[in-house]
Amino acid sequence: MPENPPLSRLDLNLLVSLDALLSERSVTRAAERLHLSQPALSASLARLRTHFNDPILARRGNAYELTPLAVRLAEHTSTALESARRVFESQATWTPHESTREFTIYGSDYGFATLGPRATTLASEIAPGVRFRFVLHSPTVVGDAMHYLRSVDGMILPHGFLSDLPYTDLWSDDWVLLAADTNTRIGETATMADLAESPWVFTYQSRTAYTSATQQLQQLGLEPRVDAVVESFLALPHFVAGSDRLALVQRQLAASFRGMPGIRVLPPPFDATPIVDALWWHPVHNRDPEHAWMRELLAQAASELSSP
Repeated sequence: MPENPPLSRLDLNLLVSLDALLSERSVTRAAERLHLSQPALSASLARLRTHFNDPILARRGNAYELTPLAVRLAEHTSTALESARRVFESQATWTPHESTREFTIYGSDYGFATLGPRATTLASEIAPGVRFRFVLHSPTVVGDAMHYLRSVDGMILPHGFLSDLPYTDLWSDDWVLLAADTNTRIGETATMADLAESPWVFTYQSRTAYTSATQQLQQLGLEPRVDAVVESFLALPHFVAGSDRLALVQRQLAASFRGMPGIRVLPPPFDATPIVDALWWHPVHNRDPEHAWMRELLAQAASELSSP
């Protein structure tokens, strides 16, 4: 079996070209993205085809499609490129106030709306050049977190979905019920019968995407009648207002809904299990001093959520 070529014989710039070609599926567009001439990128494509013994891009009619190998490469190329960037951006000494690093965090709009403003305000005071990029997760990202977290800095997610990853607990929260002020079925308090007879809007509803509170409803023997599913906690009151729908939302987020016309916030008629929100990350970041600083910053911001 032939040996793998040593890294010294490989050109790291080919990884940049490969990532652009796989993303754009066009030599012209990839060249524009990289600010290269089309002949220069065509030469890189030729070298990649020789290396992989595969055309990478195959013409189908008037367009190009990725070959089966290229589809597999796409799953790893962006991660490899981001890891390479992190290697060469590392510094022997690092101080927050001089840094221009961008931290990328996966999470839900609940986590971003709750923790994000505090974290970014705190960062601007300590490290004005640091930037945060908050990216909405998806069931796919959560389901393959070990892979996706390799190329970002972390994911804000309650316990119960991830395991075998480093984490730090940030803040705890519990659940409240949203109902419209025009909903005559629900009085000053709701009953389990009200929950069973009312239509609902859920944030997630699948075997791998759910909230602990909605899962708890089913464990209590209640099968909610779901009218709508929207993967956004911030959108929930808009689906509840002026309707008979109910929704469960975290108390910290519901505080911002109390002044919204047409919405009531009520305690649920069952003992909803609180959630503990945590920051999860890939072990590759464990010894990164910049990442450690970010973790401490998020923990400090989270501590303010419970402060009066």
